[in-house]
Amino acid sequence: MKRSRQSLGLAIFVSILISILFAGWFQSRAYDDPYITYRYADNLRRGLGFVYNPGERVQSTTTPLFTLLLAALSPLGGSLPRLANLIGVLSLAAGGLLLWDLAATWNAPWAGWVGLLLYPLFPLAITPLGSETPLYIALCLGAFAAYARGHYRLTAVCAALAVLTRPDGILVGVILAADFAIHHFRRSSRTPVPWTAILIFLGILLPWFIFAWAYFGSPLPVTLAAKQQQGAMAVSQRFAQGFLTTLGWYKSWRYGLQAVLALLGIIYIFLRARQWLLFLAWPVLYFAAFSILGVSRYFWYYTPLLPGFFILAGLGVQAIGGLRLRYSLRLKNFVSVSAGQSLSACLLVILCLAQASGLPRLRQPDSRYAIYHTAGEWLAAHTPAHAVVGALEVGILGYFSRHPMVDFAGLIQPEVGARLAVGGDYESAALWAVGHYQPQYLVLFRGDFPLLEQGYVAQRCRLAKAFAGEKYGFEKDLAVFRCP
Repeated sequence: MKRSRQSLGLAIFVSILISILFAGWFQSRAYDDPYITYRYADNLRRGLGFVYNPGERVQSTTTPLFTLLLAALSPLGGSLPRLANLIGVLSLAAGGLLLWDLAATWNAPWAGWVGLLLYPLFPLAITPLGSETPLYIALCLGAFAAYARGHYRLTAVCAALAVLTRPDGILVGVILAADFAIHHFRRSSRTPVPWTAILIFLGILLPWFIFAWAYFGSPLPVTLAAKQQQGAMAVSQRFAQGFLTTLGWYKSWRYGLQAVLALLGIIYIFLRARQWLLFLAWPVLYFAAFSILGVSRYFWYYTPLLPGFFILAGLGVQAIGGLRLRYSLRLKNFVSVSAGQSLSACLLVILCLAQASGLPRLRQPDSRYAIYHTAGEWLAAHTPAHAVVGALEVGILGYFSRHPMVDFAGLIQPEVGARLAVGGDYESAALWAVGHYQPQYLVLFRGDFPLLEQGYVAQRCRLAKAFAGEKYGFEKDLAVFRCP
């Protein structure tokens, strides 16, 4: 399908508008996990290597491309967290535009407008801002959009960069390669194999995998095993079970309406638009892969499912727009709008306004950000630079303190992650970690680890600083203990 200049111009304008508005609204959006990546980027730009703790070659970031991008762009000015949010905002808008482009290629314009407008406005798409997730999704969508138009070299670039942004991006490359192979053999090899695209794909990926193997000892991040072990804990939920928990966050009428439209979209696919099965193979395989891996539930793991959901909802709107009823409206004697098109337009406007109304509550950072930020800066100012600090969440604390960190969740030290076995918990891992690594400082929320506080801390440590949670909008007090 050829895109009209007017519709393409409008789609680009909407994407630019979303980028500008979101860049202002969500510049302070923050949560703990991405700060691990920021610290890798910070150490890299300061010449300390691709490491979290200087001198320890452990791959605790799952996103080498995002890390390198942050380090490379940091000289342009501004803090790494704000730079990450800006990249996320641009990626979010680009993802919507690429959904629009894919839908235009496959002759489903209403689905394109739903993806363009509703995907960037959805809460689960906005909450991971600051992480690599929006960039990862945009690159995956870029691969599908380029493939649909037969631009195989661009497909290879996007697919390879998606893998470097998150390892599970390999699913997109596998899906598209399998689809090409099936059509290639069906056409009796009349379609030439795009060898140049294959070489581009391998040429982008191989240097990183060779480097990672030589530098870290493995191309796989240690966080995969840690999050599988977290998922096995009694206090955690695995990915599949957590999906149901995440669905429970979206009970309002607007999400129910989108779900109904998605069901209608499934019917529409099998009746009139089976080419979309290729695209939907991505969220299906993604869900299956993460369920099999058994990783712990983290909200951003579910965000890559959104493009598939909004394509289904958009195809439901497309089905309604194709209804031919007796009613029609003629505008200026040259545009005829059917009843179905009118209803589709009304649905899209209503859903956009409803989702936009929830944006203000998403602007604030995680409730722990302020207290962790303050504690991290206090550690940087009042403790020796090389003092080792132990904590459960080391993202924000580690980034602002710049201290060597011992992570009780096992994301930095894989030996700690190995302690998170079935029936274990974070406190048992913390007890082992402080005994094994003997950090000079511990940062704990009061009451989270009673055995640790009543035993090791009471016997060997003293309170160095307390931060009242009420002052920082959090329900618990944070304590820094010095353990000589």
